[in-house]
Amino acid sequence: MSKSKSPAACPCGGPSLAACCGPYIDGAALPQTAEALMRSRYSAYSLGIEPYLQATWHPSTRPQEAIIRSDEKLQWLGLEVKSALRLRQRKAENEDFVEFVARFRVNGRGQRLHEVSRFLREPSPEGLRWFYVDGTFPE
Repeated sequence: MSKSKSPAACPCGGPSLAACCGPYIDGAALPQTAEALMRSRYSAYSLGIEPYLQATWHPSTRPQEAIIRSDEKLQWLGLEVKSALRLRQRKAENEDFVEFVARFRVNGRGQRLHEVSRFLREPSPEGLRWFYVDGTFPE
């Protein structure tokens, strides 16, 4: 009896990369919500996909140096979305916030990142597109 192989779960917690964040990271689709962008950015971090992180960071706050350091032994362990202010609940349709906790290990030591991220939706050649702007760190 052979075991069937199911696709690996998406790093953000979705069913599979192909059915969740993969189309965004590959450029086949644009995330339609700030939460979807945040989840796809988490997946890109966990997979080490620097070009996607650069492309989805707002130009006004995008770092000039590399986002992912190759000398750092980083392992992403999981993502918990604590809150997402949905567009339908807000008057401002082009700004949104997502609170999350991401767990990770750096050089074998467990850590967590608790952030409230701010996103803006702006025109781009592909249409209206969400960008990560910055975040605050509640505690």
